[in-house]
Amino acid sequence: NGQDGLHLALSTNGYYWQALNRDRSFLKPQAGAYKIMRDPCLAEGPDGTFHLVWTSGWTADKGKIIGYAHSKDLIAWSNQQAIPLMENEPNSRNIWAPEIFYDKANAQWLIFWSSTIPGKFVETDNTGDDGYNHRFYCATTADFKTFTESRLFYDPGFNAIDATLFEAGGKFYLFFKDERKQPLKKKLRYATAVHPEGPFGNPSEPFTGDWVEGPSAIKIRDEYLVYFDHYAQPTYYGAACSKDLLHWEDRSKEMSFPKGHRHGTVVRISSRIAQRLLALRRSCSDP
Repeated sequence: NGQDGLHLALSTNGYYWQALNRDRSFLKPQAGAYKIMRDPCLAEGPDGTFHLVWTSGWTADKGKIIGYAHSKDLIAWSNQQAIPLMENEPNSRNIWAPEIFYDKANAQWLIFWSSTIPGKFVETDNTGDDGYNHRFYCATTADFKTFTESRLFYDPGFNAIDATLFEAGGKFYLFFKDERKQPLKKKLRYATAVHPEGPFGNPSEPFTGDWVEGPSAIKIRDEYLVYFDHYAQPTYYGAACSKDLLHWEDRSKEMSFPKGHRHGTVVRISSRIAQRLLALRRSCSDP
């Protein structure tokens, strides 16, 4: 349930992935009362530092925080921090699946996540699980120490979680999960904008099947791949593929991931860092 922490897998083609460090954790979660790491989002900054944020708890009863750490090589990590968010929304129930995106034009990080605030968007109150009715909220930071006040980031018009941001062709694509259960809509959609902070337009039609979440996007050669976690039986990690970000096909059967892989992030790294990570696999002996 996230107690083991951060696992990494490496691929040279986006289809075959091998576990690193003998599939042992690179970072055990310490931030927050629950000591879990779910939905990790990893991104590299302009100075070569990797920043990691994650879901550190399920509900607001132990503080509305996320976990944060940074690294230069994905091996040695900083001390973990608990970052408070939604302090200006004291009634919010949760902070789930935080994501970060570097806004080059404004030299700042955009951080966004899903939250339920009781009493807001009441027209969709009965469409999700356990009374949750999420929308996307955001803040910005230059240093992961001070943050702007949380604000509404995107309302697609329905309950939604697990957003990720991807830049292509001069536009910004916000991929996310339609979280409606009544009626069943648990598929991936996307919306576009000309700036990373939006405003984003109307959501697309679904481009995956049911019971998928945790999208993460990358372009490899001439293909756009959006990885996802199919969390209902049969559980598997898969991907949708597109040449134009309009027409999609499921490539999950062509993918190979380490067993038990869950909601994660795809990020491009240098050959130098990749070789250091591979050397860990060769040099480590079994405990």
